[in-house]
Amino acid sequence: MGTIFMAQLMGALYGLLAVIFGAFGAHALKKKLTPELLQSFETGVKYQMYHAIVLLVLGFNLGFDAPIDAWIVNCFIFGTLLFSFSIYALCLGAAKGNKPKFLGPVTPIGGLLLVIGWALLLYSFIAHII
Repeated sequence: MGTIFMAQLMGALYGLLAVIFGAFGAHALKKKLTPELLQSFETGVKYQMYHAIVLLVLGFNLGFDAPIDAWIVNCFIFGTLLFSFSIYALCLGAAKGNKPKFLGPVTPIGGLLLVIGWALLLYSFIAHII
């Protein structure tokens, strides 16, 4: 599968899931999570939706003629997966009284991948002038 297709596919999938998870959080989890956990869950949903939109925009507009383009898309795909989905698991686990400790470092790794994706995107825009 090509990078353009993966950006479009994952952007659409992440967008779909963000809407479903957002509704799930607002309705089903409202009474089960503390306000702090619900806010964390919503942060995961927001970041997932932001990056879904970015992936779609990149999929339709990025030239994908340079190797950096695939790195950008992969950083956003895997960063979103690690960041948002680890937050969901941590919140749901905490609601059941079980906090999976191995997920603690996963969230910042996902966040770091998102930062790298944005930095690479910025670099791709200014590379010709530096």
